[in-house]
Amino acid sequence: MTATPTCVSDQEMLAWCEAIVRGRDTAPELSLNDYLADVPRLDSLSDLPSGTPVLVRGDTDAKPGANVGEGDIRLRSMVDTLKFGIEKGWKQVVFGHIGRKPEGSLDKVAARLGELLGCEVPLVEDWWDDAEGKVLPSVKQAVEAAAPGAVIVLQNTRKYDVERLLWKAKPADLPALAPKLSALANGLAEAVGPVYVNEAFSAGSLDASSVAVPAAMERVALGKYAAGEFDGPMQQCLKSDLAVFSGIKIDKLDDMEAMIARGSIKQIFASGSLAMAIRKAIGQLDDAPVCLGAAEDPANSGEPWYIPPARVEQAKAIVADGREKGITFTVPCDSVVEDGTSQDELKPSDQQFDIGPKSIEHFHASVGEFIEKAGAGAVAFHNGVFGMFEDPRFAEGTAKWIPELKRMKDAGVEVYVGGGEGGKALDKYGEPDWVTHCFTAGGTVLNALGSEPVPYLVALRLAAKK
Repeated sequence: MTATPTCVSDQEMLAWCEAIVRGRDTAPELSLNDYLADVPRLDSLSDLPSGTPVLVRGDTDAKPGANVGEGDIRLRSMVDTLKFGIEKGWKQVVFGHIGRKPEGSLDKVAARLGELLGCEVPLVEDWWDDAEGKVLPSVKQAVEAAAPGAVIVLQNTRKYDVERLLWKAKPADLPALAPKLSALANGLAEAVGPVYVNEAFSAGSLDASSVAVPAAMERVALGKYAAGEFDGPMQQCLKSDLAVFSGIKIDKLDDMEAMIARGSIKQIFASGSLAMAIRKAIGQLDDAPVCLGAAEDPANSGEPWYIPPARVEQAKAIVADGREKGITFTVPCDSVVEDGTSQDELKPSDQQFDIGPKSIEHFHASVGEFIEKAGAGAVAFHNGVFGMFEDPRFAEGTAKWIPELKRMKDAGVEVYVGGGEGGKALDKYGEPDWVTHCFTAGGTVLNALGSEPVPYLVALRLAAKK
């Protein structure tokens, strides 16, 4: 058996991963559009001859329903790119994940891709040996046996430990991880080939398939759908006049700070943990103390909804800076707690699960004020949900907010939804035409608009500049 050619050395992979893990600290001067300007598009690969194997990082995290159009929007987003490759006669090898659990299978995804493309799409069940750290012969055999224009799917990448190595990695961990990642990247370059397309708009995590494998590639490109999202709707979101931040993740404060820094934001609506921090900050700035209940109790520091004092200080700086810029902050004035009742002020033991009826009315009035001031042509960006909306007891805030998106659009405001839970809420409580555009991903959009670069764009830029 011949040795796998070394397309990327362990030391090169180490430096590569350091750039990925450090994120914005690696190149703080680069904006989203700087990354996009340096990443080739699919048309740049038009010169590849028929029969060329192409590795496609696909947006495979989907749960196809019984019929085309059910649960497969991410798969449908890949069709134009895959058909481009089919017309060129490439042998396309699609790989990606489904869910977070290793036992997830892409069998239904492969079958649905076959329906969408009008051809058989076989699934390679086993393709990597975690213990040996090598790509199995089944991959090369499948590629060699495939006819020009064929599409093949590799089983769930998260089935293997190597895919998840960078998820929680710190710079100090990377020397031990780099050899395993270079083995994956070099193994796929040898088994498939050194051409890589990323058509996984929503796959913004530090998966090795998204951020490490491109290190061994000679040519890379961004797929048609992903490029269209970044070059079109995302550019409008960069000009947002209004931004809605909600959900349990307090680190969204970083993204809020970055969006404010762009200078176009005039109004911010906030809910969830992030709003709690801002509400506390406003209270301190205005000498009107606010209790955040269980969310500020250090005994809950291990919970995702805990709000550390440092985040309150960050929120104070954001609000103070925003007020100087004339930004209006709209936050809840009452909360629905564990027993389903609404409280104007939280007790130390209370935990917020939704906004209350007074907040719903407050938000409704604030939307009216925004429409009156901003008018037609303004841009609004909405992300997340207002409470634990999957529980009917805590769904009213979200259910009452979604029609506000339609209200803004009807008034001539461009309305963009960041996908993820916000997209699920739109499906549940509204209609697609209530907004201008709904992305297929929440995290990727926040990365792009927020404080950190999109990891796979960092990787594609590094590969293009090799």
